[in-house]
Amino acid sequence: MIRLPLGLRAKVVILSLFLLCLPWLGYQYVWEMEKYLRHGQERTLEGTTQALATALHERPRLFDSQASFLSQVEKRKDLYAHPLSGPIQLDGKLDDWEPYRSKAMHYGADMQLMRGSQSSLSFNHMIGRYGNYLYAFFEVTDPTPVYRGRNSLRVDRNDYLAIATLDGSNFFHRYVVATQKDGWVNAFELPADPQLSLPALPEVRIQGQWHTTALGYNIELRIPLEMLGGKISFALHDVNNPKNRELVGITGTSRTDSPDNLGTVLVPSPEIEAIIKGMGHNSARIWVVDRHGRVLARSGDIKNSDSIWTKAIGNERPEGAFEHWVQEYLYPLYYRVLTKPPEDFIDGLQDSTELEGSHIQRALSGKPGSTWRLTPDNKAVVLAAASPIWIDDKVMGAVVAEETTHGIRTLRNRALEKLFNVILTIMSMGTLALFFFASNISSRIRNLRDQAESAIDAQGRVKASISPSQSLDEIGDLSRSLAGMVQRLSQYTHYLENMSSRLGHELRTPVAVVRSSLEHLSMLSLGDDRQKYVDRAQEGVSRLSLILANMSEATRLEESLSQSDKVRFDAKAVIKGCVQGYQITYPGVALALTVDEGDYPLRGVPEYLAQLMDKLISNALEFMTPGTPINISLSHSHKKLKLCVTNQGPLLPEDMAERIFDSMVTVRPPGQDNKPHLGLGLYIARLIAGFHGGDIKAENLAGNDGVRISVSMPLESAL
Repeated sequence: MIRLPLGLRAKVVILSLFLLCLPWLGYQYVWEMEKYLRHGQERTLEGTTQALATALHERPRLFDSQASFLSQVEKRKDLYAHPLSGPIQLDGKLDDWEPYRSKAMHYGADMQLMRGSQSSLSFNHMIGRYGNYLYAFFEVTDPTPVYRGRNSLRVDRNDYLAIATLDGSNFFHRYVVATQKDGWVNAFELPADPQLSLPALPEVRIQGQWHTTALGYNIELRIPLEMLGGKISFALHDVNNPKNRELVGITGTSRTDSPDNLGTVLVPSPEIEAIIKGMGHNSARIWVVDRHGRVLARSGDIKNSDSIWTKAIGNERPEGAFEHWVQEYLYPLYYRVLTKPPEDFIDGLQDSTELEGSHIQRALSGKPGSTWRLTPDNKAVVLAAASPIWIDDKVMGAVVAEETTHGIRTLRNRALEKLFNVILTIMSMGTLALFFFASNISSRIRNLRDQAESAIDAQGRVKASISPSQSLDEIGDLSRSLAGMVQRLSQYTHYLENMSSRLGHELRTPVAVVRSSLEHLSMLSLGDDRQKYVDRAQEGVSRLSLILANMSEATRLEESLSQSDKVRFDAKAVIKGCVQGYQITYPGVALALTVDEGDYPLRGVPEYLAQLMDKLISNALEFMTPGTPINISLSHSHKKLKLCVTNQGPLLPEDMAERIFDSMVTVRPPGQDNKPHLGLGLYIARLIAGFHGGDIKAENLAGNDGVRISVSMPLESAL
């Protein structure tokens, strides 16, 4: 298992990363809210269509003139008068029709009403409505146009345009537009009987312009809507031979000889548009279609929708410096994720004259419906709802309302902006609070650790106490527990440290009594057998006295060290003097002293330093291999004195390099000699080294042939 070296603060910071779940939860909540808003918008839009449909229910007059009674409409036969943005100037040049040319339809050989092998006439045609007039143009391709003859009363022995219609009273009318030359033209009304072409009476209400072109001729017309009912047909008669003036072909929208052959014409109803606009509802685009899906009226524009969803949030401005800063710096980050509703998008139904869709089919079947669709550029989502228009028990059309989801998306974005602001604030404050909380806990734990480490030194002695914390939490309890434990350990250690002194004091008197008794007993005549027991008892008492002396020496030294005054002295002179004394005392041992050049001023007690040398030399003499030298070196480095005593002999056992300086610890093999050894020599040496501010350590030689004990003390100049 991999264990990462993470501190408490790092772990808290990592755990605080779970706060990142908050934005995801918030986003899910807002997403659910958006779905409910969409559902609400759908219901609202359906209610709008139902309200408008209610205003159109049972008003047959609005639909009588339309082609709602047909089972289906035929393109190019059943005509649709497109709404025009302005009046058409009747000049025969068709420039005013350019914005609408895409809606023009072509009539060629497939629309010939009388097939003639000699006729190649075809034309492009479109009708439109502006004001109270129906406008139409015919862009005719005819290689041999034949005009009406001068002084001729006949209007049908030349190229001409035939118009047939039913007026609002369902009376059948036939008209002819023929001309002798280019220019302004009026129509002639013919008898309703298609077998008659005379008399031809002028009809000045139908006006237009005839203009010859390179391909044939153009005709522009203007017909008052009051002359039209629900049916109309146009047919161009083609005459190629100006001499015999025989009719060679007819091409048109439908036949003009009978009311039954006429096509329908749908003129957007100004009355329905007035009703739609009268509702005062401009938050959506409203369509009214007939039962064939053809547009009867339209109002509104979804690109400039003034929806109730956007009214509530459209004019919000930052009020303070913080809000301004948020909008300036945070919102650009937000909108790397969020999507703004597009200001412009492609509206595929902008100029549609016929609508279709599942919602319209559902409405025409008598039930309200709604649907969602994407714009052709996939930038916007449009909601469309439709409701049926009833006349008696028959659906005569439908009201269709469309609205974009820009308002809801803007509202969703605004909700997410607020949500992100709140979450960022909570996360920042929460993370900061957790960080400071973790830092406080970490600092208290580190302080407790430092106190625990400084309370006990490397030798296990209690050097200081732990200050108990006054905090009532778990760390405070731990601090108080550790303080109590260190205090109890200090008392126990003090008891152990003074035990030898107390034992020495308590045993000294009984030993003296035993010693004096044995001395008195030895002066009596006991005989050889009894005298040997007395001798053994005296030998044991002597050893016990030596033990008490050693114990007393350590105790006295500890007491005297605490009361001694330090003085400045030359350590080199003291050590040289000690070595010279040893060389005299132990003439059979090779004691070699090496001293580096320089001064060795030391602050302390020279006698203690000499006692330290005694303990080191005594230890070396005990463990040296007979016949090998004891090397003593004195040097200085980094303002410290370094004294080394090296002897060849047995190595230090493993893990005993530090413990041999403890009290009552010895590495001598049992039965080495008859002297008692309590392991206090090196313990005293460490006390003296510590008194002079230094330390002492033991180590095996690199060649594993002996031991070196090194003492390091700071020189006077470095104090």
